[in-house]
Amino acid sequence: MSAAPPDIRFDGRDRFVRAVDAAVAQGDGHAVTAALRSALCDMTRDPEIRLPACVYAPIADHYARRELYRSPEHGYSVVAMTWGPGQGTPVHDHCGLWCVEGVWSGTLEITQYELVERDAERFRFRAAGGMQAGAGSAGSLIPPHEYHTIDNPSPDRTAVSVHVYQAPLQRCARFVHERGEWYLRTDATLGLDALD
Repeated sequence: MSAAPPDIRFDGRDRFVRAVDAAVAQGDGHAVTAALRSALCDMTRDPEIRLPACVYAPIADHYARRELYRSPEHGYSVVAMTWGPGQGTPVHDHCGLWCVEGVWSGTLEITQYELVERDAERFRFRAAGGMQAGAGSAGSLIPPHEYHTIDNPSPDRTAVSVHVYQAPLQRCARFVHERGEWYLRTDATLGLDALD
């Protein structure tokens, strides 16, 4: 994992950044995420925007997080995630940051969770809906509705998603299943994988 990303270039990067900048300029979190969902859906179909080849290469022991861009003006971060067959996340949050996630290729299963009860470091969650998202689709998470899992259900295909975070997501809370609807909270530091 590398500490800071380089200024990565890819086909259509300037067009991509202009679209995200325009969406983020909306100001209000709900308006921003709605505009970003639309922009990400459009960009997945834009033949002039091609992500770097490295984002299609999975890493065997974890899903990959590769930062493609960080806005010096607006503070947002764009991260491409690569999901090898069967890879996924535990229930987690985004530490209070909004996020828009678009599926660039493959299929992902996203399950949202509702926080029902909390007892110190124990959290009771209930699945509040799920969806199978294919390439060209996008969704958003706005706190306090940010608890979710992401999984690549395919036994043999890699999936790639692009995530626009309000600010660089360097830590989050992960929730380890204890029993029933109860989970234990653990704090996680998130690294970035190399862009090579």
